[in-house]
Amino acid sequence: MTQSTRAAATAVEPSRSSRMVPAVRRAGFEIALLGVLYIGYCITRTFASEAFAPARGRALDILTFEKSWRIDIEKWLNDQFLAHDWIGVASSYWYATTHYLVTLGVLIWLYHRGALYVTARRAIVLASMIGLTFYLLMPTAPPRLVQGGYHDILSMHSDIGWWSQNGSSPKGLGDITNDLAAFPSLHAGWSLWVAVVLIMAGVPKIVQGLGLAYALMMTIVIVGTGNHWLVDAVVGWMVVLVAFGAVLAWERGGPTPAAHDEPQPVSTPTP
Repeated sequence: MTQSTRAAATAVEPSRSSRMVPAVRRAGFEIALLGVLYIGYCITRTFASEAFAPARGRALDILTFEKSWRIDIEKWLNDQFLAHDWIGVASSYWYATTHYLVTLGVLIWLYHRGALYVTARRAIVLASMIGLTFYLLMPTAPPRLVQGGYHDILSMHSDIGWWSQNGSSPKGLGDITNDLAAFPSLHAGWSLWVAVVLIMAGVPKIVQGLGLAYALMMTIVIVGTGNHWLVDAVVGWMVVLVAFGAVLAWERGGPTPAAHDEPQPVSTPTP
């Protein structure tokens, strides 16, 4: 190695180290943010009313509204998931897996991509906070807990999966699940967030189409498994769209979001 090459390597090395510190700090912030969201969910689980009668009353109000518009598809779809065992099993795995893995995967992809990450992260955090506020102030029962012939598909297949009989939480952790957090559906909301992000990112049309198909499939699954009303899904979509609109409006009126500091090219001294 020539003297000039060694000098260039020495000049590059401090630059790499200096970039590592803010990157680690940034990752720590993102992890802390996820922790805050989890704490927020726990707060709704701890402080939200567990009175079943009013939560069931709100669920029946939703059902009455849907019947008036002839969109009460829950019973028919739930019966199909019960009658065809393979659909029930596949939908249980879908419900207990994709909501977390797909959302996290897209967040990681955006984080490394840089440009859209801050906006998308702000939108999903705001949408989640709105959803948690509803859970705290308006506990609403899902179809599976309302008498009327609805079936708890995940509970029926919990013996072959890692989820408990209380929603999609892992076995042994069923007590942390808020069973009265049906309205709005963050499963539906987060899945639409994925589709919106892919569209905003300008990925190929076929990938955008897969994102929209994912959001549609998630809605079919959450309704068919008896975990949400159709209105829960629609309002979950609306919450995400409102969150994106609010974030974009706020960013236009303020400083440009600091993208997550994409790595800058390092200039190497010419030997």
